[in-house]
Amino acid sequence: MKSYIDSLPNKKQKFTRRQFLTAAGSACIMLGLPALPFPKGSSLKAAGNDQRFVREARFYEKLSHKQVRCKLCPRECVIDDHERGYCGVRENRGGTYYTLVYARPCTYHLDPIEKKPLFHFLPGSMAFSIATAGCNLNCKFCQNWQISQVTPEQVDSYYLPPDKIAEMAGDYRAQSIAYTYSEPTIFYEYMFDTAMAGRQKDVKSVVITAGFIEKEPLKELCKVVDAIKVDLKAFRQKYYSEIVRGELKPVLEAMQTIVEQGTWLEIVYLVVPTLNDSEKEIRDLSQFVKEFLGAEVPIHFTRFYPQYLLKNLPPTPVSTLERCKAIADAEGLKYVYIGNVPGHSAENTYCPDCGQLLVARTGFLIREMNIVNDKCPKCGTRIPGIWK
Repeated sequence: MKSYIDSLPNKKQKFTRRQFLTAAGSACIMLGLPALPFPKGSSLKAAGNDQRFVREARFYEKLSHKQVRCKLCPRECVIDDHERGYCGVRENRGGTYYTLVYARPCTYHLDPIEKKPLFHFLPGSMAFSIATAGCNLNCKFCQNWQISQVTPEQVDSYYLPPDKIAEMAGDYRAQSIAYTYSEPTIFYEYMFDTAMAGRQKDVKSVVITAGFIEKEPLKELCKVVDAIKVDLKAFRQKYYSEIVRGELKPVLEAMQTIVEQGTWLEIVYLVVPTLNDSEKEIRDLSQFVKEFLGAEVPIHFTRFYPQYLLKNLPPTPVSTLERCKAIADAEGLKYVYIGNVPGHSAENTYCPDCGQLLVARTGFLIREMNIVNDKCPKCGTRIPGIWK
């Protein structure tokens, strides 16, 4: 399968700020999530010139004529002075590149870790979730497009620096901070510093990402976070080009990097009817995971619901999800789940050797937790994950 990755195109797409804004349109509504109370004095209508939100970016190079090249994601945008990259949250100011969303979350929430979903990471625990505006992809099925496809000026934001996020996570008894909802790669500096602050308070960090990130930033990130869930959109470049406006090859390479760095990885594959659900594609995907990531990496085949710009297709039939799981099982993957179908038996974790029920789930609720000292209590097989 290495030859398959190597055969994929490695194009550097260039988009101007104007093109980004055109794609984003005029959407400016915040996520409809139940909000936790914000600390007194933290609410702030975001101002473009508020310097508290501005920090020099970590991964870029200076070019001639005050241009810069971003080295954070595979687009490697070349940005003129006073322009922004594709993500809309990084700006060239006089030849120095800045993030405009440092300490600038537009939403936060307390979530079950199963919602991410992470099934082999502290089951039953809560994650303190944060997001800023912006994204480096444009998925037609995005469920959080109101914040991911806009610029920071188009949503209300709040000044919450890393140490405050870590403190709040502790106050709410969350065992982890989750960087989620939009694409965490684009608020990398904020995420990195918050993960460091969390570690000082014994709060872990999990990243919910599309995996469209360069290798060096990812390797640095793996040093300070505890788990990464990658949304693998498809296993064909055609889908990435037409539905995601991105590239497949860097995502596959990113997952390999995560495994090589020893960071816990789980994969979600949103199964979209007729677009990425063929038997061959699922089989190719399963073979790639087994050979290059490991048979013990959990994969979640998740049900699609029509939304945003992809409303002409029906929800994924449960039978299609079951077929995907059967293919992955047959290829030797040990932890294959079905998502967005509450009550389905494939939400549960079973011992791959003896079949013992280890973790029973209904939606985001843990009904049974039978893993003892990271092992199956019946046969003693070690169950990979972070359980305590």
